Amino acid sequence: MVQIQKVHGSGNSFFLLDQTILKQPLTQTQLIDLAKDLTRNVLGGADGLLVVSPSTHPGALGKMQVINADGSIASMCGNGLRTVARYLADKFHEDQFLVETANADLQVKKEPDWAPDVHCMSVEISPVSFERTTLPFDNLDCEQLINAEVTDFAPDLKFSAIAVPNPHLISFVDQNILDSDLLKNLGTKLNSPNPYFPEGVNVNFAKIIDERHLFVQTFERGVGFTNACGTGMSATSLAFALNYPEYDAFNKLLTITNPGGFVQTRVHNDEQQYWMELIGNATITHILDLELPNYQKIKVQETSEDAAYQKFIK
Repeated sequence: MVQIQKVHGSGNSFFLLDQTILKQPLTQTQLIDLAKDLTRNVLGGADGLLVVSPSTHPGALGKMQVINADGSIASMCGNGLRTVARYLADKFHEDQFLVETANADLQVKKEPDWAPDVHCMSVEISPVSFERTTLPFDNLDCEQLINAEVTDFAPDLKFSAIAVPNPHLISFVDQNILDSDLLKNLGTKLNSPNPYFPEGVNVNFAKIIDERHLFVQTFERGVGFTNACGTGMSATSLAFALNYPEYDAFNKLLTITNPGGFVQTRVHNDEQQYWMELIGNATITHILDLELPNYQKIKVQETSEDAAYQKFIK
């Protein structure tokens, strides 16, 4: 029997598997099959599977891989990274360290609890790129898309494309747009075969509530609508700081509300090198004991943490 966790950051839910506790690590094919099965069939499903593996990088306590519900691989996941960071912090009794991800070793640290049983982590979101080839996008007649109209996406809206390193398309909209089907339709269009984002893209619509508070809804590549997308909220915070200089948002603590709760972000600009802090809950909802890779019986133990989180959010 192997123990795995069901976890969430801002309602963005995952199963978390530590490969280092297995007698024989699963193959990539087995991991993808497991991700599809768990996220469809167990405990109401989830947005993906987080896989923890050993890291040989100095200062890194582990390596994170993110497998989406459809079996595709995400280069990063900010909400997922917080839960992996908490898992490693508890396992190794460390408060600050690095986690190896697909594109970079990222700094993570333990933060004070937001409330009793509402545990909190801060994680670095980087590297950042605006270049067409890194997102990638095509047929938009530009090398960078920053606060520009794209009539084929939506009339009268402006869009920014930012890789963090997950690719994100961001537009600041009003409540009428949020209440419409535009995000669903555009997200579906750009994550089906299309001439603009051949590998798909996460689409974020954001509403400015005030100079330190945004609301963000994300249609996530490989998933669809999620309660929250950590890299999406981080990329949107950067777009906000860049596109609305009158709000003086760099290096200021921002609150980003989402359908699953909220996070905090801080956007840094170190000589035109951008990176973000993403601060939020890292909640364990269930502990599962099962056999891998082909499990038949599952023993499930529910924790008290999600109830505490929901009480806190309310």
